[in-house]
Formats: sequence, C-alpha cells, structure tokens
Amino acid sequence: MAKKLTAFAAFAFLFLSLAGCRFLSGTDSVYTQYSASFFDCFDTLTQVVAQTKTEEEFNRYYNQIHARMQYLHKLFDIYHDYDGINNIKTINDNAGIRPVKVEKEIIDLLLFSKEWHKKTGGRMNVAFGSVLKIWHDYRTAGLTDPANALLPPMVLLQEAARHTDIDKVIIDEENSTVYLADRQMRLDVGGVAKGFAVEIAARESIDAGLTSGIIGAGGNIRTIGAPKDGRREKWSIGIQNPSQPLFSDDNLIETVYVADLSVVSSGDYQRYYYVNGKAYHHIIDPHTLMPAEYNRAVTVVVEDSGLADFMSTALFLMPFSEGLALAESIDGLEAMWVMKDGSVKTTEGLKPLMKSQGATNSVRKYNWERILRIFRE
Repeated sequence: MAKKLTAFAAFAFLFLSLAGCRFLSGTDSVYTQYSASFFDCFDTLTQVVAQTKTEEEFNRYYNQIHARMQYLHKLFDIYHDYDGINNIKTINDNAGIRPVKVEKEIIDLLLFSKEWHKKTGGRMNVAFGSVLKIWHDYRTAGLTDPANALLPPMVLLQEAARHTDIDKVIIDEENSTVYLADRQMRLDVGGVAKGFAVEIAARESIDAGLTSGIIGAGGNIRTIGAPKDGRREKWSIGIQNPSQPLFSDDNLIETVYVADLSVVSSGDYQRYYYVNGKAYHHIIDPHTLMPAEYNRAVTVVVEDSGLADFMSTALFLMPFSEGLALAESIDGLEAMWVMKDGSVKTTEGLKPLMKSQGATNSVRKYNWERILRIFRE
C-alpha cells in the first residue's frame, strides 16, 4: 500500500503544505492514498490508485475493478478458451460456420470498433486479425530464435489481407450474436480492448462511489476525479520517451496534468523484434501490411479510455497532417506525436495541459477565509 497521508494539527503546518487533508461539505475528512496492482489481465501490469477515507473502502473498489478486468480479459481474449464463456476466440473459431451468442460487452466493443473504423478511414480495423496473426507468429519465432528471425512473405500477408472486410462482421444486437461471414477472417481487438475494459471498470467504480483515483493498465491510464490531498488539482501523468529505456532517469518526454481524462500511448518501442539488425514493431499499416513508419509514438488524451486506446493506434497509422486534422475534428480529444527525428508535435488544445508549456498540477489558490473559519470553529 502507498504511504498514508496524515492529517495536520496546526495552522502553520496547513499553511506550508496542506498535508494531504481536504475539507468537504463543512467537515474535515482525511483521505488516504492507497495503491495495489495485479498482473493477470491483458498481459500487462494494472495498477489501481485511489484516495479514500479507509483502507476497507479502497479494497472494495480495488476488488471490484480487479474482478471486472479479469472477466473482460476472458471475454476479449483471442488465444484461450474458458469454461462457460463465449469470447472473441469462440467467434473466430466459428468464422464462416455459425453465429455465436456473446455477452453485451463484446457486442458493445465490436459496434464501437465498427463505428470508429469508418470515422478513421479504416486505419484501425478489428477484422485485421488474419494479417496480425502472421506477424505475431513471425515475431514470436524471431524472439525465440533471434539468429534466424524472418519477415513474413509479402505474398502471405497479401492473401491474408483479402479476409479483413469489417462489413463481414455481422452483429445481431437483438439476438446478441456475432458472425464472421468469411471463414478465413479473424478478429483481433488488441488495439482497443484494454482501453475499453478500463473504461468499463472506471465507470462502474464511479457508479459505486469512487471519486478520486487512477486505473493504469500498461500504457492506458484512466483518471477518476481529482486528487484529494489538497496539494494538487490534477493528476500528473508522465509520457515515456520512445528513445529511452522505461526505467532510465530521463525516460519521460512530457508530463500532462489531467482530471477525469484518459491518457493512452501507442508506439514503436512497445513490442518488436529484430530482423537483420532492424527493429520491426507490432502496429501494422493496413495499406503497406508492414509496421507503420510515420512517427515514433502517439499519445491521446480524451475522457473515454476505449476511444483513447482506439485513436492512439489509428493516429499512429496516419501521416501527421492527416492525423492532426482527424484529432482536431473530434470534440474533447487532444493528441501528441513524437516524430521520427524526436521532435514533438501536438494539437493546440493539449498545450495548456503540458508541463513544458507551463501547466502545473499544484493548487495555486486557497480559500483562506474558509480555512480560517474551519479553524475558528
């Protein structure tokens, strides 16, 4: 658990630091920051941070989030079967054979993905699994035996690309079924599923009463409310420098300050293998069928974590000018690009949230009249 924040006992101490205490509705309530993590969902470390009044309250939210993420991981899994669950793998296994009855979360994920597929000009396609599987298999073999790593033959990729028409993903909302009308089609929801799951878990925890916290699943960060420590108005979220190792001293290229927003990054530094000394990452351009080479990384800031996840991949798969125009056309969405030369470009709306542009997460203004009244009482 994170170190507990203690309450203050004197005005001088309050004046200097506000020591993690915040006053709400005329009462003095001490919020403590707790954190815990799990590593059994979506092949990544997920951390839950929350500021709550008691550890028992934190554990309630944490257990709810963990259980929900575990279940959604099973639903969106493309590799494994689970007793009593029809998941994305079940749909793939029945391509061209029969419709599969699935849970509402899968229907919602696929409807969302089809809608935004059209809005992004087809750049991000959850029906691209036949191509991505080939890359996955070659990458896995290359990581297992680096000396003999190979690129997939283009003729093999081109044949697989013939089976990626998202219009052949037939969704029957009334009967809650999904049918792939092409027997060689495969769904791969890796570019959206994690963010979509985080958003579900976040909204349900908010409905359960959580007002201050963060759910972080790998490069997917969803903030809930604002910190209650009295020192900060927003959460500070670091964005990794794709040219630096994760745990190096200068691994952050930027910090953004946000509340009730998601911050999601996609980049060429997250999953890759080497062939003849060149790195080949996992985000595949649907036009070239090769790893996209427009930039090094894209970070999206928007409320909905599922949209942030989807759009970070879609924008990574576009030239900057095209991506900038698309990002600026979506209400409430901001983005940052790390270009091939290491330079950083952003939407105008992101700049007020960036540390490099003078943004801060500290409380700049205190209601001294209210503080003095509380202490007089």
